[in-house]
Amino acid sequence: MPTQTSARSQGSGSASIKAVARLAGVSVATVSRVLNDSGPVKEETRRRILEVVESLGYVPHGAARSLTTKQTDTLGVLLPDIYGEFFSELIRGIDSAARRQRYHVLVSGSHEEREEVQAVLRALRGRVDGLILMTPSADMLEALRSVPPDSLPTVLLNCPPGGLPFDSINVDNHGGAAAMVRHLAGLGHRRIAFLQGPPGNHDACERLRGYRDAIRELGLAMGPDLEVPGDFSEEAGCRAGERLLEQEPMPEAVFAANDAMAIGCLHALRQAGIRVPDEIAVAGFDDIPIARFMSPPLTSVGVPIAELGALALSRLLESVRQRGDGTSRSPRHEELPPVLMVRGSCGAQSAQFPSRRKV
Repeated sequence: MPTQTSARSQGSGSASIKAVARLAGVSVATVSRVLNDSGPVKEETRRRILEVVESLGYVPHGAARSLTTKQTDTLGVLLPDIYGEFFSELIRGIDSAARRQRYHVLVSGSHEEREEVQAVLRALRGRVDGLILMTPSADMLEALRSVPPDSLPTVLLNCPPGGLPFDSINVDNHGGAAAMVRHLAGLGHRRIAFLQGPPGNHDACERLRGYRDAIRELGLAMGPDLEVPGDFSEEAGCRAGERLLEQEPMPEAVFAANDAMAIGCLHALRQAGIRVPDEIAVAGFDDIPIARFMSPPLTSVGVPIAELGALALSRLLESVRQRGDGTSRSPRHEELPPVLMVRGSCGAQSAQFPSRRKV
């Protein structure tokens, strides 16, 4: 019987699948079925093969395996950016779900450049079994029009409508923003300022639309001075807070299109000695993990970010497996309702005890 040393001498210093088969007394095809979990093998034989694999430290060659199985066990994730708590939470949810399914994840940022999206799609072709794509810009989706659905299973996450034949998952940004305005108005606030997200960003536009619709519906104060430009960054929120401090009268409440800007605004108000929520209420959108640890804790439109990533991963694997089975179905489109996370920054009496309210 070949020794462990001689078996390892094959394949550039590492064990080969032929060595595993020889030591286990089975065919290469049987070893392959066990490693790929792709066919029936007696339990005793399976245990013997796995014992040999462990004793040799054999690691299947990924590229060779993918040629045989047509799978890479790797999924691509393309996000507009990878900076900030929202994206780190999203990646955490995707990665945790992928590891449970024994998949690896490749993550890249497009930085909202169409050429970058096209470059990433070219780079991932043949290297991943499927793709999760998040882009708030309709222009970025155009790069996918040349991708046949059966060649690269794809799930669109928080993307604008584009008529593409892929599964999609979106958050009800409009409904969440309108619900927050109604909540603030219910606390007696009549002048509610809104810190906008970047122009052309689908999420930002939907949140602005929800704010405006609720303001009109409730007959609250309106005007360009109450809609402050922003870009989803903490710095933009801080600048917006400083700008609102110059208004006379100052708004009674500030609703930021995301939590990062709300946190920046809180900083500006604190620096100016303005008490939140006694003098002005503040609310955000997304409910990133740090929101609950702010002082005061930030009221926000809650989006289950990590769960959103896990759901996208689950939907993608359904498409990947259906392609492997040769089956097809119509694209599935889902919209998730956000939840109001009422905390101390909005001035609600019940915010002494943080509460979740369905939108």
